[in-house]
Amino acid sequence: MKSPRRPPARPTQPVPAVKRLAAGKVRPRGRTGRGKAPSPPSGPSSTGSARKPARLPVPQTGMQLHSADGLRKYLTAGERDAFLREAERADRAVRTLCMTLAYGGCRLSEALALTADRVDLAAGVLVFESLKKRRAGIFRNVPVPPALLDALDMVHGIRERQGARGKGRGLRLWPWSRMTGWRAVHAVMAAAGLAGVHASPKGLRHGFGVAAVTAGIPLNLVQKWLGHAQLSTTAIYANAVGAEEKDIARRMWG
Repeated sequence: MKSPRRPPARPTQPVPAVKRLAAGKVRPRGRTGRGKAPSPPSGPSSTGSARKPARLPVPQTGMQLHSADGLRKYLTAGERDAFLREAERADRAVRTLCMTLAYGGCRLSEALALTADRVDLAAGVLVFESLKKRRAGIFRNVPVPPALLDALDMVHGIRERQGARGKGRGLRLWPWSRMTGWRAVHAVMAAAGLAGVHASPKGLRHGFGVAAVTAGIPLNLVQKWLGHAQLSTTAIYANAVGAEEKDIARRMWG
């Protein structure tokens, strides 16, 4: 006896992806890759209308001539003179380092990197490599007084080294570490009775900038001597109270 024939199975229709997603049979696929959920909408959702907190403005930071407490960070002309007088009593190498910082307006690391071939006695300039640059090999010429050039020649034998075979290339005038140089300058500062945030190599550099602007040196020249990338950085020295500004204030006071 033959078995009854079964009716043919009805073809199944594909279930729409929306229904399968609601039933939990498929995982959502985002734009960032397979298996990752799409990012939530940026607008207000049904649970609330919370917004992202606004970003607070980032305070502008830069070089300043006063500390956060209002303390001066540069040496005045009188303090610089007292520092140089005390340097005359120090060791000869310490004395020339102090003079270079005061008259050259350089950073301590730039002074310690100075070599014999970069003391141009004929032109009356010191050639500093600007160390705070994105690339090496950027130099600047800074005119200095003859007294400094004579002291460098007498103490470090500049003419003798430049006349040798190597022309003084790579021969550092002060083969010291930065900490050794800082301690030497700080000891002279203390002996001169100077203390505080301004009694430092950076205070000498700031004092150089203030003295140059007060003497009427154009800002673009001061920028070149100090090795600033932006003229706006050099312009802060014009805000210091110099002798001319004091004279104008005295007229106001009567």
